[in-house]
Amino acid sequence: MLRTVTSRRRAYGLVVAGTFSYTALMFVWFSLPAYLSTIITEVGLSSTQAGVLAGAVPLTYIPLALFSGLVVDRIGPGRIIGVGVVIYGLAQIGRSVAGDFPTLLATTLLIGVGATTITFGLPKLVSELFPPDQTGRPSAIYLVGASAGSALVFAVGRPVIGPALGGWRPLFFWSGVVAVVYGLCWLAVALWTGIDDHTSDAGDSFALESVLADLRVVLTHRDLQLVVVVGTMYLLLSHGVQGWLPTILEARGLEPALAGQATSLFVAAYVVGILTVPELADRYQARTVAIVGCGAVVFVGMAGVLLGGTSPLLAVAIVVAGLGGGGISPLVRAIPPALEGIGARLTGTAVGFIFAVGEIGGFFGPMLVGVFHDVTGSFVPGLLMLSAAGIVVALAGATLHRRTESRAAVTDS
Repeated sequence: MLRTVTSRRRAYGLVVAGTFSYTALMFVWFSLPAYLSTIITEVGLSSTQAGVLAGAVPLTYIPLALFSGLVVDRIGPGRIIGVGVVIYGLAQIGRSVAGDFPTLLATTLLIGVGATTITFGLPKLVSELFPPDQTGRPSAIYLVGASAGSALVFAVGRPVIGPALGGWRPLFFWSGVVAVVYGLCWLAVALWTGIDDHTSDAGDSFALESVLADLRVVLTHRDLQLVVVVGTMYLLLSHGVQGWLPTILEARGLEPALAGQATSLFVAAYVVGILTVPELADRYQARTVAIVGCGAVVFVGMAGVLLGGTSPLLAVAIVVAGLGGGGISPLVRAIPPALEGIGARLTGTAVGFIFAVGEIGGFFGPMLVGVFHDVTGSFVPGLLMLSAAGIVVALAGATLHRRTESRAAVTDS
């Protein structure tokens, strides 16, 4: 593996360099939710169409995730990440000139194509650079970078950069240009450092027998199936909240800038969860217990968002929900390399499986919030759905914990 020939400092340097691919992706991705109310008015969208747009990127993961994971495992993370960044950057440039719903949908789906390479490429990069029991911290690094991207677009992109540039279209255009430039730079780094040279040493091929064997191992892995349930609910919550929270708060009477900053509060708490939960879980070898706790915290936080109105309780609830969601995020990515039968070799495929199914939740989360609002005229049903996701996470985590403890007891005996 690459970690056998690369210093620890160089390994962290590559993770940090690759992290900007996630930062730029999340800025590009959530630039639409940040401007959703403006785009709804300017383009003439219904709430259902807006919900479809908010969930369009997750939708691409459903058919592409497994394929993308298999490709990452066989080609390596370096070139795949670079190509993906260029794809979503060009798509963002195209979205800046879109004038109707079909064009916005097509370019947003293309952003999703590029996004899959980042989602699976970075966990693969970490699994190649670090041993399974030390993936929590480097995973937290790139997830913090991702959160920084979504926080920046709500806290700075929407209220500051967008108005300075002249609106949402110039913001979309220039953020796409920045992404393309970075993608080309990362490709140069990947080729120079030989990140992908060691992937081919594993001997994996695109032969049908090899692909089917890997899929059989991944798809039938019982513990991984439980992680898939956790990932589905996590993505339903994450995309549902970040896709609609600014609009929900504006509907309660908050100014757009304040609603965006409140969403940034969610992202900031999310970052704290990313930094603290996996670190503690790895230190005490309690990853499954951490999943249960995070699920319970998410439920309490989203219940507070539902009941908080525009009072101080709302701010507290947003922070609580963000902490729980942030804790789940790195665990979903860090657990697969440590599972027996998965390891670093099949990390890309395993994470691809999680997101292939999980992004069904990522798509239906924001879409159903919009549909429920169209049908009932209220955001309450959607918030109830997002609250229930926390309960499901806790139950799946508890089942995974029981299975882990049972195996440990058998081994000890």
